[in-house]
Amino acid sequence: MAIAAAADSTTDKAPNPTSDGPSGEPHETPPRPDYGEANADGDDEEYEEVEDDEGEEELDGSAAEAAEMERVKAVFQKLSSGPVGIRVHDITIKGNSKTRDELIEAEVADLLRSAATVQDLVRAASLATGRLRNLDVFDSVHITLDAGPPELPGTTNVVVEVVETANRISGTVGYLSKTEARSWSLEGSLKFKNIFGYGDIWDASGAYGWDQSSEIGIGVSLPRFRSLSWPLTARMALSSHDWLKFSSYKEQLLGLSFGLLSTLHHDVSYNLTWRNLTDPTQMASRSIRRQLGHNLLSALRYTYTIDQRDSHMRPTKGYAFVSTSQVGGLWDNKGLKFLRQEFDVRGAVPFGFCNAALNAGIAAGVILPLGRGFMQSPSPVPDRFYLGGNSSPVCSLGGLTSLLGFKTRGVGPTELRRFVPSESVSDDSAAYPGRDYLGGDLAVSGFADLSFDLPLKLFRDAGIHGHAFLAAGNVAKLSESEFKNFSFAEFGRTFRSSVGVGIILPTKLLRVEINYCHILKMCEHDRGKSGIQFSFSSPM
Repeated sequence: MAIAAAADSTTDKAPNPTSDGPSGEPHETPPRPDYGEANADGDDEEYEEVEDDEGEEELDGSAAEAAEMERVKAVFQKLSSGPVGIRVHDITIKGNSKTRDELIEAEVADLLRSAATVQDLVRAASLATGRLRNLDVFDSVHITLDAGPPELPGTTNVVVEVVETANRISGTVGYLSKTEARSWSLEGSLKFKNIFGYGDIWDASGAYGWDQSSEIGIGVSLPRFRSLSWPLTARMALSSHDWLKFSSYKEQLLGLSFGLLSTLHHDVSYNLTWRNLTDPTQMASRSIRRQLGHNLLSALRYTYTIDQRDSHMRPTKGYAFVSTSQVGGLWDNKGLKFLRQEFDVRGAVPFGFCNAALNAGIAAGVILPLGRGFMQSPSPVPDRFYLGGNSSPVCSLGGLTSLLGFKTRGVGPTELRRFVPSESVSDDSAAYPGRDYLGGDLAVSGFADLSFDLPLKLFRDAGIHGHAFLAAGNVAKLSESEFKNFSFAEFGRTFRSSVGVGIILPTKLLRVEINYCHILKMCEHDRGKSGIQFSFSSPM
């Protein structure tokens, strides 16, 4: 038998499966067709049995074809009747002029050698193909199962043939608009693949915002390092964010981040960041002024993720859960010791008509200062929770920020800014300084979104659909002894909420929404407004 376990691959020889019949029974080699990619279920795989015997007479025409068909049927019947034992004797790697053999072997060797039957080996070959493709350094991957040595019946040699990517350098440039914040940014990235042959990917990225925000960064990722079987990442970034019109401060960050563990469900990272908060206007409120200056933040973050939804852009069934835990101030820096915990759970239920589905979810988060007298200490302003913004809650898994109908940082505790007299203003009432949005130590938000197809076939073919939504959320302050004044009854009574309908235009990168929002509940100093609003959201 021979098995082609990758897309567009063909077989050259056949493995020698363990058989109950005589080992010397002669067979002829049937034609070697292209089997396509092996699926993970192992069903409907195609096999061909080859045992050469030079003394057998050749058949011509329809007789040869009929004999070959009979042999193929016999193989299928044998495999469908039960497991067929087999053992991997050797693994050969071809086509890797740059990529090191040990990287490919580490990805596939244990997986392939663990297979005890032909059926298991087909599944393992399919998974191994996927692993190599996910390295993002190969244009194609082919795995072929050849015959093992004649003196070792029941064995196979696995041939892994790769085609390395022809273009090792790639780049992207994009333009992103955030209508709710009235800001725009130009973003670009450059990626270098497999420079040293370890599957390493180096990237450089930059972004510049019309609101004076900017970011540049460089990073590297390795699919595995020495005996570690999970990928490692490292990144250095320099960024600047302008929050003057929201919270009267500018934020400058210079940081190093290290991805220590990354698996399907678990992610652990360590961040070391120098952070500087400034107020060029000298109008910041008292709470903001107390935290101006620079400090060093050392934080460990753990994220647990389950996502069983059928789509990130338009889920129609499934569920998702994300838990993020962060401990800041590992080096006991003044004012930066805190514990931050977030939860986000959501699900999608199909209705069975008009491709309609209901998405609903709830998210909650809390941040608490650590150390002696922690409840009397303030939590770091940049690490608090802020609600508001028109990004879609359907796409923002793990992000406790979106609240449709309200502007960015437009919900929650506020404080009057400092009044700075100006010579050009004689009337104090005309120089109202505004308020700073301080964020909250406790935040809860929820949403329900009913999506459905529009009646026009043109819209359905383009994926354009409609939706109706309900969004609600609230934030509260707990630090600096404010927990003494907190009550769940008051917290529930002051929940902000909005409803609306809209049209969704999906693209390859973004979910574009044109919504009409109506504010149901807002409090004093909140920044929310009913009307037409645009939303640009990415599931990344």
